[in-house]
Amino acid sequence: MSEVTALYADEEGNILDIPGLGAMGRIGSQEIILKPEDLIPLPPGSDLMFMPGRQAVGCSSDGEVLPVAGLAVAAIIPPGYTRTHVPAYRIDSENEDSSKPLPLYGYTAVAVYNDELYVAAIHTDEQNDKWNPEHYNTKNLTKLVKKVKKDLAGNRLVEHLSNCALTWHCQTAENLFYHRWEAGIPASPVCNAKCLGCISLQPAECCPSPQSRIKFRPTAKEIAEIGVYHLTVAPEGIVSFGQGCEGEPSLSADNIADGIKAIREKTDKGQININTNGGFTAGIKKIVDAGLNSMRVSIISARPDSYKAYYRCSYELSAVKESIRYALEHDVYVSLNLLYFPGFNDRAEEVAAWQDFLKELPVQMIQMRNLNIDPDWFLRTMPEAQSDAIGTARFMNALKEAQPDIVIGSFSHYVED
Repeated sequence: MSEVTALYADEEGNILDIPGLGAMGRIGSQEIILKPEDLIPLPPGSDLMFMPGRQAVGCSSDGEVLPVAGLAVAAIIPPGYTRTHVPAYRIDSENEDSSKPLPLYGYTAVAVYNDELYVAAIHTDEQNDKWNPEHYNTKNLTKLVKKVKKDLAGNRLVEHLSNCALTWHCQTAENLFYHRWEAGIPASPVCNAKCLGCISLQPAECCPSPQSRIKFRPTAKEIAEIGVYHLTVAPEGIVSFGQGCEGEPSLSADNIADGIKAIREKTDKGQININTNGGFTAGIKKIVDAGLNSMRVSIISARPDSYKAYYRCSYELSAVKESIRYALEHDVYVSLNLLYFPGFNDRAEEVAAWQDFLKELPVQMIQMRNLNIDPDWFLRTMPEAQSDAIGTARFMNALKEAQPDIVIGSFSHYVED
């Protein structure tokens, strides 16, 4: 009997273990019997969920993979932890949900070990208390929203962000109303990519997006009004363009650049950041020249074919690299928001491309992000592997070998002067 025991969910959603069956995970499409050294205790703030249309599996003592009469179970782990295995399962063809892509979550293999719940993950950053859920969606949030609406009456962004805060519980939206830390300023209703796992816009036949996209283009005045309002009072204040509720912010470069200039005419406090795909280099250059402090670039691969397969974009990876190069040359702190899927990014050919990328463009930080997506849908879309995966820990070590000074973590860091 394996020490690491498989789980399943019954029809009522109860999560149960399966004595006598070992737990399994996947690296890419390869099924792996989970061992104690693959696991860490379930992190605080994690959630468990069952996977519709996916049948749980376990491994017998003689190594036979057996399906279980119940749904596969996954853990959704908080930032600061990077998964190393996705759950193993079988498609249940008799379940009407089996043909539908799973909702956009970062499914992580979970098991019972020593009578406790454990996950297949590694710790990649110290917990940042700023993102602790207990600081958000507090009882006084509605009152605080009303105050900011009064202070900035007529600003359409405030109306939009109030919905993000109260309906979607977006933390960067809420921070505006709490007058602290990083506050989001969505600026673009359009995008130059159609990301496979986009969280603000998905085709009707796909999985639902977890939030709705902004429907208007804020003016420079509206942007500046919020920027000055927040940065003049917020401790470690940041305003960020490029939120989950918008498209690509650099497509609103004129308004953002004019907004940044207007902010800096009023205050030199705080940090101005953009979260971007970096594909519209002319827009990025304009925003950098206006006074940008930091830039976080969403990226999944340093190989053009893999990059295109996920982003389905109107630009080339070379444009992203040129945007990063320009920002670095102008003293902008650049981090990569690396969308990570075990068994994809850590393929040998992907690792080699990353090492070349980092030697050419020595960005300051890589933020590991568990890619929120249906595992099978993702693997069907991306190029087939040319080699085996080397594993998550070795992948991160390879990045450090290419760029020894790089910080690998999960959270954005406040850039000190």
